[in-house]
Amino acid sequence: MSTASTFIAAAGGAIRKETVAVTGATGLVGTRLVSKLTAQGHTVRVLTRNPGAAAGKLPYPRVEVYGPERWEEAVKGSTAVINLAGEPISTRWTPAVKQEIKQSRIAVTRQVVEAINSAPEDQRPRVLISTSAVGYYGASESQTFSEASGSGRDYLAEVCKDWEAEAQRSKAERNVVLRTGIVLAKEGGALGKMMPVFNIFAGGPLGSGRQWCSWIHRDDLVNLYIEAMQSESFSGVYNATAPNPVRMSELCSSLGSVLGRPSWLPVPDFALQALLGEGASIVLEGQRVLPERALEQGFKYRFNNVNAAVENIIGA
Repeated sequence: MSTASTFIAAAGGAIRKETVAVTGATGLVGTRLVSKLTAQGHTVRVLTRNPGAAAGKLPYPRVEVYGPERWEEAVKGSTAVINLAGEPISTRWTPAVKQEIKQSRIAVTRQVVEAINSAPEDQRPRVLISTSAVGYYGASESQTFSEASGSGRDYLAEVCKDWEAEAQRSKAERNVVLRTGIVLAKEGGALGKMMPVFNIFAGGPLGSGRQWCSWIHRDDLVNLYIEAMQSESFSGVYNATAPNPVRMSELCSSLGSVLGRPSWLPVPDFALQALLGEGASIVLEGQRVLPERALEQGFKYRFNNVNAAVENIIGA
């Protein structure tokens, strides 16, 4: 057990105070995660390729920023590592972009795992929680996927398989992989891109609207990362999605209803393909994914229903 873990007195018992190394800390999920971790009294060591920018985006107490040459130093003595890093995928996929999407995930994960494995055993992080995506399963309009399902064969599935394989080399006591769905938040992700279009009365389903959206509210995802970090029973792969996936048309209808705007103008396949090329597959195709293992562990979702999630986000 790492010596960096201490305990602080709190109502109801002792709470472990962690030192958490985090990659991808300035992203959509990372910023909220760092804010919550520091609010709970944990120390966060931000592993970043741009220390100056990271320090400006994360003005919280107990945040320490480390450039790439110091990642090994930061990981040593941390109690946990949360790996969120990766280039955005919602862009036009040129061959160079596809290579960067894959290598950004694998290279950062490899560097993190090597830092964990090289740490002396008494200073090695207790747990590595690494991100993956529901793209692991490939796309389907009819199949339902759980953590026991096999992988797909398309580009994103291959990226996820290689990404997870790199994380599984970790010698931490516990290795956890969260296969993340569509993260709902106002500041970015699917809702962040759709809201401006709906606000000018031009919103509607993307493509057929029949594709599945396995979504999760950002706050539930942050809580799942923290629970996976703190609960010794978490180990292996978990689907980080809400229990009730919806079709794209239902997500768009919910957004329109909350904004008081119609959801009437579909964006045709060819328009998205012209804009994003092969990358259009991430919005034109989907998969129905259920978080069976998180539910079995007793994880409590605040937002099971997409309407409630969208209402909370738009009103926040």
